[in-house]
Amino acid sequence: MVTFDQFLEMGLALPEAGERVTWETTVTLRVGEKIFAMGTPGSGEVTVKASKEDQAELLAAEPEVFSPAPYVGRHGWVLVRLAGVDGGELRELLAEAWRSVAPKRLVREFDACGGTGGTL
Repeated sequence: MVTFDQFLEMGLALPEAGERVTWETTVTLRVGEKIFAMGTPGSGEVTVKASKEDQAELLAAEPEVFSPAPYVGRHGWVLVRLAGVDGGELRELLAEAWRSVAPKRLVREFDACGGTGGTL
């Protein structure tokens, strides 16, 4: 099980990642203005940007943990139930989501340093 605070810690460990409260209650994780993950404290769920292919694989492998995210699921975003997700798997999902929106220079630097986003 991963807590919302651990989710934030993992996301904010990524280079130049920041958080902003949007829509009054939703915490968005961003690189610049580009969102790569979001969630509402206390909801037990977070949403992570993913490719449509990765989304399909996650849903097929663990439908009790992953589902298409409301509103943005048609673009590949995944709703993650924190009570069921492995910390290492969520860290990898966040890193891939971050890679999809981060500037190429940052991605190269991140990958050159081993491409890990903290520990859990």
